[in-house]
Amino acid sequence: MSHYTGSIPVEDVHRWKAEATQRLLGFTIGLSDEQWHAPSPLPGWSRAHIATHLARGADRLTALLHAVAAGDPPPAPVSADERQAELETGADRSGLELQIDLDTSAGALQSAIEKVTDWAAPIVLQGRDATLAAATLRRLHEVCLHHLDLDCGLSPDVVDPAPAAWLLRWVLDLRADADLPSLLLEGESLTTHLGGDGEPRRVSGSDARLWAWLGGRLPASGVSGADGLQPGLLA
Repeated sequence: MSHYTGSIPVEDVHRWKAEATQRLLGFTIGLSDEQWHAPSPLPGWSRAHIATHLARGADRLTALLHAVAAGDPPPAPVSADERQAELETGADRSGLELQIDLDTSAGALQSAIEKVTDWAAPIVLQGRDATLAAATLRRLHEVCLHHLDLDCGLSPDVVDPAPAAWLLRWVLDLRADADLPSLLLEGESLTTHLGGDGEPRRVSGSDARLWAWLGGRLPASGVSGADGLQPGLLA
């Protein structure tokens, strides 16, 4: 059962996404070329890879919004090889080019969002039936998660409780089929079971910290009860 189905607060998600995007752009604008191409905490990725990934993610969501609005089929999925090729090509750019790409792709996405009239339109998202509203929740998750990957000292605690509650619901669905032991997760906005059968281990924390831990961006010490348990990195 999805944790984020129902009435996604679309206007709120859009505002949170815009705020998270501006927070990220405010950090990246101060990076030197050397800092852009330094390794990030993501294995094999520099900050330039992260920027390219975020920009192309914005482009793909923009294309999806345009297709749905026009009544056209959704854009064809991009293969893993194509994604890797665009990442490597995109990461081999100057800091100025990366910043412009981040900014312009985010602006185009915002323009597309402002033209959507039916956020309940059905789509398939990550192999599951969903609505267009869920696609922007996914973008909020992507921007917030990868800002942590930029390794700028940002803490999950910077995410306010309202968006954190929805980010937690999103990542719970991403982890629904993960090979995790039985867990009883106790956040600020929900208590839920995740993982296998058996006596559950109780793991608690703020919604933002549980989201970051389940996304593989916060060590087990950042929440209570997760000693020795570290979920893998989510993309």
